[in-house]
Amino acid sequence: MLTPCTQAQFENYDVILEPDEDTPEWWAGAPSVARAGDGTFYLAARMREGHSPRGRRGYEVRILKSDDGIRFEPVTSIPRESIPIPGFERPALVRDAATGAFKLYLCGPLNEEPWCIMKLDDAADPADFDPKTCHSVLTAANCGCAGVEQFKDPFVAHLAGRYHMLVIGCQREVERTYHFTSDDGETWAPVGDGLAFECSGWHNFYTRPACLVPMGAGYLFVYEGSHNTWYDPPYNIATGLGYTLDLETFIDLTPSEPALQSTTPGDYHTWRYSHWLWVGDELWAYAECARPNNTNEIRLFRLPRP
Repeated sequence: MLTPCTQAQFENYDVILEPDEDTPEWWAGAPSVARAGDGTFYLAARMREGHSPRGRRGYEVRILKSDDGIRFEPVTSIPRESIPIPGFERPALVRDAATGAFKLYLCGPLNEEPWCIMKLDDAADPADFDPKTCHSVLTAANCGCAGVEQFKDPFVAHLAGRYHMLVIGCQREVERTYHFTSDDGETWAPVGDGLAFECSGWHNFYTRPACLVPMGAGYLFVYEGSHNTWYDPPYNIATGLGYTLDLETFIDLTPSEPALQSTTPGDYHTWRYSHWLWVGDELWAYAECARPNNTNEIRLFRLPRP
């Protein structure tokens, strides 16, 4: 069994991307990272402004490129007007296991319908994603899960021979973790009844998926959530850790308290939307973290292999 990491291991970090304005409620966040065959890093991030109604503030999905995974330069952007959509939340960037092309998943209220998971056509280079090819791939109407009203914030990876999507499913404004699989990344089916992880303990308000990390034997399951007594629990999100051996049963390794919160003083302790991956002998975690003035930035944390 895995030993959960400690907050002290995350004291040092690199700032990867800051918000476009250093003004409260402006965020750079929701990082998703994929690597090309030559090792080049690509990062998709959700850029958020602070003046639109909540749930409509994600104005752009920005794609950036880096040789070392630390210093990134933008290569393209997908503004909300290009879909068009009122606002974005978390994207998911994935390299196709067979072709080497890249897949980009988006989420939001397409055509003013309930939130759904969308996808652009694959691109050999992430700079060439075409927003005109946007189409829905997972909706409340086609998900096969009883009672789910909308979906948001996907994490997508190719694991054990299939594509896996962990995603927030919303039911009566409660956010829970759902699990789907696919052979092609386009058509998705629920694993069992779809529900993978429940709200409980410190994450009794929201329980949301963040990432799956191969660990040799099984997978580290990174999740996030909040407690109903916390300040502004829809956005004041901390991170916990779990484990799955078979990608079907998920065990909570941090049921009593979060594993990770932002150490920056301020109203929020947000440490969320993290994407973890192995880079050489280190485990890298890109995460959206709170800053003192109620803005968020993307940080990179690097841990040595256990």
